[in-house]
Amino acid sequence: MYKVKVNDKFHYNVDTKGAEVLLNSEPLHIDVSDLGNNLSNIIYNNKSFNTEVVELNKAEKFCIIKVNGNTYKVDVEDQFDQLLKQLGLDKLALNKVAEIKAPMPGLVLNVKVTEGEEIKKGDNLLILEAMKMENILKSPSDGIIKKILVKQNDKVEKNQVLIQFK
Repeated sequence: MYKVKVNDKFHYNVDTKGAEVLLNSEPLHIDVSDLGNNLSNIIYNNKSFNTEVVELNKAEKFCIIKVNGNTYKVDVEDQFDQLLKQLGLDKLALNKVAEIKAPMPGLVLNVKVTEGEEIKKGDNLLILEAMKMENILKSPSDGIIKKILVKQNDKVEKNQVLIQFK
């Protein structure tokens, strides 16, 4: 069984019984037409819905879909996620990053963080110029900046450690 959460608000149980799909233990009768390019048309209760998969993140088990122009975030938990949560081991699966390395040689244009600063996943860390393009390096996870090993106008090599996390 899968636990599905839509927009952190609506919760559903989705299961299969043979070829039949069950939504909260009730059979779900839908007709799906794949239109290609992440687009499909779904008919449910004699109503037509145009859908588009905007983003699919398999690692974090969520997707962003548009249904008739409205955007929804859909989180999915499988039986293994549920078991880990029951055992209290679900937090161990979080990625903990120790350091950020330069993805390519370049020039540090700007450092956006300070040592000791608490950062969230997706926060801008620094701007690296490489091949005449500005690349913003973002935090891959939540954490605290332990040490910044570069400063503005430093030249860096590929895989050089730029920032360390606590």
